[in-house]
Amino acid sequence: MSRFPKAALLAAGIHMALISPVLAGQFNLGREATPEEVAAWDIDVRPDGQGLPEGRGTVAQGEEIFAEKCAACHGDFGEGVDRWPVLAGGQGSLKSDNPVKTIGSYWPYLSTVFDYINRAMPFTEAKSLEPDEVYAITAYLLYVNDVVTDEDFELSKENFVSVKMPNTDNFYMDDRETTELADRRKAPCMENCKPGVKVTKRAAIIDVTPDEGAEPKGSLE
Repeated sequence: MSRFPKAALLAAGIHMALISPVLAGQFNLGREATPEEVAAWDIDVRPDGQGLPEGRGTVAQGEEIFAEKCAACHGDFGEGVDRWPVLAGGQGSLKSDNPVKTIGSYWPYLSTVFDYINRAMPFTEAKSLEPDEVYAITAYLLYVNDVVTDEDFELSKENFVSVKMPNTDNFYMDDRETTELADRRKAPCMENCKPGVKVTKRAAIIDVTPDEGAEPKGSLE
């Protein structure tokens, strides 16, 4: 007998167990998560500091922890090892042909740094760091990106929101509802939309646009 029906039933059972509280009540499936279970997942940190745990850490402390738990992939100074992500540098490169998007050159909020380290790092050991360690690593990453220049700088819940990232002002609220989406919602033109059609550009690199007046190459026979 095929084992696939059993596998399908098992998958369905797992899905039922993880169903949302609303659906659980509506369909009498599973149970509502306990406050403790919700708290275990409710660890996000927002730009305004909401969600930050109590704690603190200095640049010097962060350097030691980074060297032990992060440098194998990211390098001693956030320069990246092999193909692992580069965390530092790249300032002034975003308008170049080869932008380098790092914590210092691109990320708009410090909360993104803290939140990602807290929930996903170190690689293979996610959520193993204590709050003080996360504060310290974050402080060190600010230092190697020249966001802070004092080696004695200490990052804490109290001063967290006072740190402004270099690229913060270059982000803006999504305005597609009033710009490109609004334009696309206009009734499309169906006839006599343009007085004529003229070739204005040619794909010269791969040479797929024929020259004016040239006979087409190849045969349909």
